[in-house]
Amino acid sequence: MRVDLHLKLPSRDAADDAAAALAPAGPYRAAPTVIRFAVARDGTALGPENAARLLSRIPRGALTAVESYASTRPVPVATTPPLAVAWDTALAELPADWSDALLELDLDSTDFVEKAAVLCIQANPRRVGDRAALRFRAARKAGYGIAPGMARRCLERCDHAGITGTIKVLRVLSDTDHVHTQGPSWILDGQTI
Repeated sequence: MRVDLHLKLPSRDAADDAAAALAPAGPYRAAPTVIRFAVARDGTALGPENAARLLSRIPRGALTAVESYASTRPVPVATTPPLAVAWDTALAELPADWSDALLELDLDSTDFVEKAAVLCIQANPRRVGDRAALRFRAARKAGYGIAPGMARRCLERCDHAGITGTIKVLRVLSDTDHVHTQGPSWILDGQTI
């Protein structure tokens, strides 16, 4: 579903400010004090969560849905398990003596990135370029990384918020001995992790 929105503002200056705030939505002027832009969940326009965030920066205005129509792109049906279940599956595939792991939370939408980062703050997630993905470390016994139980709790919060995606294990080490360090480091894509 795609919805074309019409935002009427009280003055030309207010319209200028609103157009700047809505820049990621690709707005255009339909009149000196009217801005139009589209919202869609399928990636053909700005997602509704991001639109709401941008609109919250505009103090005044009247928002109207001008037109809505079915998207030309098929809406994907969720076939992935909840993130907490995906976490359990990923842990079950690790060696029994694993000690440190580098993981990636690959989100189904860029709309989920900010919220997932907040809900998983204990994991110290790091965004992967412009992709809808967050990387984090886990440590089973000691060292730098989130404890497995806390990671599962973070992912349960994401599930509860309707955030979907997959978990990938990028690197894993077994039975490491942290001698005067917080654990191993990896160099991935030119960055020390």
